[in-house]
Amino acid sequence: MRAAAAAGLPGLVAQLRMAPRPRPGWQPTAWPAGTRRAAALLLLFPASRGAALVLTVRSRALPTHPGQVSLPGGAVQPGETLDAAALREAHEEVALDPRAVRIVAPLTPLHIPVSGFALHPIVGVSDGRPALHAADGEVARILEVPVADLADPASVRRSTDVRAGREYDVPSFAVAGERVWGATAMVLAELLWVIGCAPDPWRAE
Repeated sequence: MRAAAAAGLPGLVAQLRMAPRPRPGWQPTAWPAGTRRAAALLLLFPASRGAALVLTVRSRALPTHPGQVSLPGGAVQPGETLDAAALREAHEEVALDPRAVRIVAPLTPLHIPVSGFALHPIVGVSDGRPALHAADGEVARILEVPVADLADPASVRRSTDVRAGREYDVPSFAVAGERVWGATAMVLAELLWVIGCAPDPWRAE
């Protein structure tokens, strides 16, 4: 990961693999004034089938993105570094001990227009399976997803979603009984690309 970050990340090329289509008006490299910073932690740890990744299912009581799968993360506070914000949010959401995590490298920031955030993904590793506990009212379920499952082409799906009368072609990962799509899937696409397992839901076209 460190070598890939130093050599140059694939960035938007990888993220777009799992981006819904069409994306009218989206300018991924032109963030509007007032865009806020957010940080998310991609925590990798050893498991029975190789490396696994921590994801969360958001509570359905939350006002934004209820019930969706996401990475532990949230807004960066004034004076806070991206690494510190990612670790703090992971501690708040899943009770992760920050002392058990080694920060490895950042991935490419992703602008999320619907929330007004620029999401900064931070990759961290733990030497063992972390002790985790879901925050009441915020996290409905913690997922420990083998990276091999995300990298399996059989986990990559596409579906048609209709919003405000418009159809969208939405790629996703089907893992742990959940559908992972949107910004989370786009971030994961870059992670998989970096380790040589880039997803391609559009390969039949």
